[in-house]
Amino acid sequence: MFNQLFQCPKARRLHLSAPLLEERIRYLIYLSEQGFKPLKIRDFASCQLRLIKHLRLEENKMVTYKEITSAANRWALYSMRHYCHRNARYLSCKEGFIRRAMQWLRFLNRVEIPIESIPTQIVEFTDYMRNERGLSENTIYNYRAILRIFFSKIKENLSQFFALLTPNYLDKILILKFHDGIYSRRTIKRYASVLRTFLRYAESHGWCQFGIADSIKTHRSYTHQTLPSSPSWDDIQLLLKTTEGNDPKNIRDRAILLLLVVYGLRISEVKQLRFEAMDWENETIQIIHSKRGPIQQFPLVEGVGQALIRYIKEVRPKSSSYSEIFLTFNAPYRPLKNLYNMVFYRWGELNVANKHYGPHSLRHACATRLINQGMSLKTIADQLGHRSLDSTSIYAKVDLTRLREVANFDMGGLS
Repeated sequence: MFNQLFQCPKARRLHLSAPLLEERIRYLIYLSEQGFKPLKIRDFASCQLRLIKHLRLEENKMVTYKEITSAANRWALYSMRHYCHRNARYLSCKEGFIRRAMQWLRFLNRVEIPIESIPTQIVEFTDYMRNERGLSENTIYNYRAILRIFFSKIKENLSQFFALLTPNYLDKILILKFHDGIYSRRTIKRYASVLRTFLRYAESHGWCQFGIADSIKTHRSYTHQTLPSSPSWDDIQLLLKTTEGNDPKNIRDRAILLLLVVYGLRISEVKQLRFEAMDWENETIQIIHSKRGPIQQFPLVEGVGQALIRYIKEVRPKSSSYSEIFLTFNAPYRPLKNLYNMVFYRWGELNVANKHYGPHSLRHACATRLINQGMSLKTIADQLGHRSLDSTSIYAKVDLTRLREVANFDMGGLS
């Protein structure tokens, strides 16, 4: 391994005589299998020696995250002495040290990752949502995220919190949480709704006094009080034009954007799209809606199919064993996680005046387009994976073109 990475005999002897030879070679082989280029592998081989020295890995002990950050600070201070831009160099050295230490030590199972302390009450509430209410994993994740943010502001543990809990005390907490924050009315209502649901569960188990949940009051929110904001179809065409050409990133992003626009998919549904969902022979695609659960089959639109095939054949890493279709470009290859930034930055290049620039705006554009083409609400609801037509009917409010046709309809002399 080192004979291939280093031409200098002195460098080879240094790496061969350093501690943890077997562990270092095993990880470098792993990097090679993951598609890393020799230059990157050689760089990591040198980094391994620094990690051994500053973390004292030859002692064959478990390493804590606190020890890694402390060693990263020492290494960054040492390495920045010969650079002018010290602040930037310090941060880059520190972050790089931590990142590489965590990667290698996780591979060796020698790092102690701090376990998040989750109150037992929230764990029981999570089981209740999953097993008794049958909520999706995405909904459960969002519930727990809201509760985690809320209770992170509480100094007491949950048992003490329940003992002190009164309607006035709860109002003060909500005011401190939301009054100074930049939240929409719907977001505030959502947070209050989640907290109310949790406290009702707490009441049923005798954790807090009865009636606390119903004391949470929020402003009135009316059905369809706002219109869904979506870019025009002309803007969608401009967005797709940014993905033209032979650049690998453009080829991948074009396939993703077409899935978002043509089928109105959520980003989670695109990220979890796998090869087994594609039936190339019958030209169909199967989607697992993140909020509905069951698999739904769609015809594979020709343009979408061509974009997917081109990405898979020309761009997607061949050595990856993942069944997810969309992967990162940099080794180690793994399923793509962040689609929001991809859409956001492409909108930014166009300088288009939209209210929202995330992937969900393309879902709104798809629904509005289908309404304007005369599709029924039931068909659009099936396309978007809505459980209720009420969720889809809001898009009928933006069908101004057809409303004008009704206004101009010849009433046969009636007035």
